[in-house]
Amino acid sequence: MHEIILLTLSGEDKPGVTSEMTAILARYQIGILDIGQAVIHNTLSLGILIQVPHEAESSPVLRDILFKAHELNLQVRFEPVSDSAYSEWVEGQGKTRHIITLLARRISATHIARVTDIAACHGLNIDNISRLSGRVGLDEDRSSKTNACVEFSVRGMPADAGELREAFLKAASELDVDIAFQKDDIYRRNRRLVVFDMDSTLIEAEVIDELAKEAGVGDQVIEITEAAMRGEIDFNESFRRRVGLLKGLDAQVLERIAERLPMTEGVEELVSNLRALGFKTAILSGGFTYFARHLQQKLGFDYIHANELDIQDGKVTGEVVGEIVNGERKAQLLREIAEKEGVRLEQTIAVGDGANDLPMLSIAGLGIAFRAKPLVRRSAKNAISTLGLDGILYLIGFRDRDRAL
Repeated sequence: MHEIILLTLSGEDKPGVTSEMTAILARYQIGILDIGQAVIHNTLSLGILIQVPHEAESSPVLRDILFKAHELNLQVRFEPVSDSAYSEWVEGQGKTRHIITLLARRISATHIARVTDIAACHGLNIDNISRLSGRVGLDEDRSSKTNACVEFSVRGMPADAGELREAFLKAASELDVDIAFQKDDIYRRNRRLVVFDMDSTLIEAEVIDELAKEAGVGDQVIEITEAAMRGEIDFNESFRRRVGLLKGLDAQVLERIAERLPMTEGVEELVSNLRALGFKTAILSGGFTYFARHLQQKLGFDYIHANELDIQDGKVTGEVVGEIVNGERKAQLLREIAEKEGVRLEQTIAVGDGANDLPMLSIAGLGIAFRAKPLVRRSAKNAISTLGLDGILYLIGFRDRDRAL
């Protein structure tokens, strides 16, 4: 009769612990059914689920493990596992898995407690917890814009996904953190295409507002812009009204504005890392191609699609050339680029802040509302409001030490 035993060892981490223990198991021809190891602040926790064959006895192997643990100054515990308990554990491997990602400037016990309580209340069992962000020194300036991220791998299916999402949104708002929830499947681990809105996403401005200030119609355009971003005005109508107010603006103004546009925190690190890892990137903007090209030249985007301002005799005419890039057009462009690159929509990421970004956010494998209005944040699959754009790297499983820059 075989025996199944869970060995748990803990103590100071040092080279060779796993090697020493498994060498003992090998001498007795012990089968390993599962193994896991973690190190937190130089403290090792090693678990090995072993199967002792019927022709062998567990006493000698456990004795040798105990002696070796004492020699290495480790604590060891042996726990017998019944066949029925093991079978139940095996059957659980087919359960749906999700990833919960907690992002903040600094993570506290309150944050962890709230996230794990919500997960437990919705029937999700935590299998693994990992810190993706780097280590923070004690003397580091607490006012600096640091990134902190903890990832939870959970098993099970929530009874009501909508209620779970609402609970995470509420917690995120109250605690000033971001909480993402994704299905853990092969597509999450193989994203290949990332598309971005431009204004108030890649750059910390609405270009049309900047143009309007130069044209002396800033207040009028800002009022229309805000109504459109709240979803109160049809995008095409609002866009034509705003562009019409720019009639007569000197085209030389565009270059001055392009040079002074502030880029969003983390955008350069995000795009450089995505490109280094072979991701395709695109700008799908309801803004203007002049400024999209400026970012493309600076950061290296593979595709840009935006609106072409009509300029004649060095002056803006108040019209646009060609089809307006509205919400529906953005979604269509995402499909077209994905097809061209041979990428499934499930492998795409879309990032935006406005109501006109919702169509592309809804069809992407991972839709992210970035520093968005409440309507957009509630409607998108996930949201980032506390970190910069480079926080997106955490949502695709990157650790700080994995980054190219």
